[in-house]
Amino acid sequence: MNWVFVGLAAGAMSGATNILDKSIIHHYVRTPLTLPLLIGIAQTTGGLMLLAIVRVPAGAPLEAVGWALASGATFGLAAQFLMRGLFEGEVSRVVPVFQSYPLFTALLAVVLLGERLSPLQWAAIAATVAGAGMLSLRGGPVRGRLVFQRSFILLMVGAFFAGAAHVMGKAAVDHLPVLTTHALRMSVLGMVFLAFNVRARPLADLRAMMSARSPGLALVALNETVVASAGLMATLWALSLGPASLVTALTGTRSLWVVAYSTGVALVWRGFLGESTTRGAVALKVGATGLTVAGVAGIALL
Repeated sequence: MNWVFVGLAAGAMSGATNILDKSIIHHYVRTPLTLPLLIGIAQTTGGLMLLAIVRVPAGAPLEAVGWALASGATFGLAAQFLMRGLFEGEVSRVVPVFQSYPLFTALLAVVLLGERLSPLQWAAIAATVAGAGMLSLRGGPVRGRLVFQRSFILLMVGAFFAGAAHVMGKAAVDHLPVLTTHALRMSVLGMVFLAFNVRARPLADLRAMMSARSPGLALVALNETVVASAGLMATLWALSLGPASLVTALTGTRSLWVVAYSTGVALVWRGFLGESTTRGAVALKVGATGLTVAGVAGIALL
């Protein structure tokens, strides 16, 4: 079951990607559209260059190519919601909510791919949603009152799109090489980012970063060309080897990696990511993240 290890590695790399994204947002950009604009430039350029090298195999089913393109477009939409959430909230709260997408993958895989879930796995869906909801809770203006963070609904919509993107990615890699699927997805994902984020303010912010030779530009290049691309490709590789519902349950461990990374960084460099490190906040994040991961694992493993 090599796909198990590949899926876990994809979760770890994706978690590192989110930490780097948050550090860029927290330190180097001034608008919520600047980082998505930079990602769009990097992903479109990298995807088209890779596609020119690997090319679509002769005789490849057009339907599979369509699934790869649709997966990239849908994942691009999902990432727009995630980027907005990262700009407004703590990475260790935002990512686990978004990471509830395996429950949507499981639901769509049942309908579109013919995969089946046991009654206990359906029950695990409730645990996933509960864990995501707990991570979105914070103290309200009235003592003892809890409210959802503003981005919760947006993140859940993004999670739905991410779940759909993984199902489409599975349909693509069943008939196309992983590298070809990755190149097609990167290209379209980047174009979606550009379509949403080529605006006056982020362009002005980008010009300012270039004039100041901001280290954030190098960090984006490292993240997008190495860390993020490796995580996306590992996810596709795992999908090519195993069922979508099982694989996405394993990549759901990204939320645990994010909590571990962000808490460790915040404890060493207090305030570096804008994270709360009080004992209660850390306990809530760890407990809720554990519940979320238990839920998504249960979807596939119970």
